[in-house]
Amino acid sequence: MNEHGLSTESDSPTGSSPYLSSSSQRFQNYLSATDSDWNDDLDEFDPNDIEKLKRNTLTSLSPIDIPLMSFGAYSNNSSPNETLRKKSIDEKTANEIARINNDIIRFKKFEVLLKEPNVDIGKLKKLSWSGIPEEYRPEAWQMLMGYLPCNSKDRENVLKAKRNEYIKIVTETFKNGTSGLDQSIYHQIHIDVPRTNPDIPLYQNPIIQESLEKILYCWAIRHQSIGYVQGINDLITPFYHVFLSKYIPLNHISKFDYDTFPKERLTIVEADSFWCLTILLDGIQDNYIHAQPGIIHQVEKLNELTTRIDEPLSNHLKEENVNFVQFAFRWMNCLLMREISLPNIIRMWDTYLCENNGFSEFHTYVCAALLVKWSKELITQDFQNIIIFLQHIPTKDWTDKDIELLLSEAYMYKSLFHNSPNHLNHIPSSKFNI
Repeated sequence: MNEHGLSTESDSPTGSSPYLSSSSQRFQNYLSATDSDWNDDLDEFDPNDIEKLKRNTLTSLSPIDIPLMSFGAYSNNSSPNETLRKKSIDEKTANEIARINNDIIRFKKFEVLLKEPNVDIGKLKKLSWSGIPEEYRPEAWQMLMGYLPCNSKDRENVLKAKRNEYIKIVTETFKNGTSGLDQSIYHQIHIDVPRTNPDIPLYQNPIIQESLEKILYCWAIRHQSIGYVQGINDLITPFYHVFLSKYIPLNHISKFDYDTFPKERLTIVEADSFWCLTILLDGIQDNYIHAQPGIIHQVEKLNELTTRIDEPLSNHLKEENVNFVQFAFRWMNCLLMREISLPNIIRMWDTYLCENNGFSEFHTYVCAALLVKWSKELITQDFQNIIIFLQHIPTKDWTDKDIELLLSEAYMYKSLFHNSPNHLNHIPSSKFNI
């Protein structure tokens, strides 16, 4: 039994997600077994604070929705169709109000927890698994990564030391400009950086590109047994985006004039991103050493999971001679950053950071959930169309709800399969066609 009362080997600190809608009814019993963040005692919150937050948040509702927040009887002159339409609007508004109230409570919980003199990392993981508010994400990520101390007394000194160390690394490395660099490494980084998130204006900004080049080159020369590997350039961007959001709201990051951005702040973003990237890659270094055995193992695991979750799909892929490495290598190498938008990747990383081996083991379960999600489409296609589809998965319009559902399915598979490699052989695959 884990901390949520689930009978599973998995120790994920997840709870019921406020974002899952009726479309995920098949998870109702499963998710109801977890603790709900919304049912906790709220006595520690000042009601005035909650009302203030509520007023601020309600400004996001449209002018049309706000009057509908008072639910009264409809006019006797309304037609049946008009009555049904208004009822539907009222239901949507009620759901929106419930979501806002949940978000207010969740926001307040992060505020209270992160103000503690010694943050309980277990509580932070449990709270963060279902998503972290933008305002608290930089600090929460740094704690979850093990970069920022949980003890508030140590934070200032640790951050100052690590940031100064990064400045020394950059100063020493670039003392002769780019001419003094290992040109083979620098050339590859210089080519890859402009290709990083090409649809996001931020990463086409010359100032930001130069900043990313420094981070990646400094990391590469400090890890010469691995060196720079294509794909690592993708992995720096979630950290960079999140830590930049400490100074610039996410919805303004791509529009901001970085010629006016204080250099010392950019250096802080660089340094924090560098150290968090280092911690991340230390945990998945087998993905990037010679022959990349970590990725090969994950691809094999994905193949095995697919057979157990959706045997008809697995059989069809075999019949069409689809080799998992043909599409899944990139899924592992770039952690799905080429398949899913950066905002959604950031939300996924909220959860990954709360999982043991989140960027390797749990990520493989996420890939399994992603693959079987498209079973109906894939099972009717031939080899060429399967590969094209899996290299261009239609996730462009995905929202938080889609990501929440994907993560919940991945967690369920991990709960069922983790440390039990054979027990599913006797369960009909149709049981998992969800």
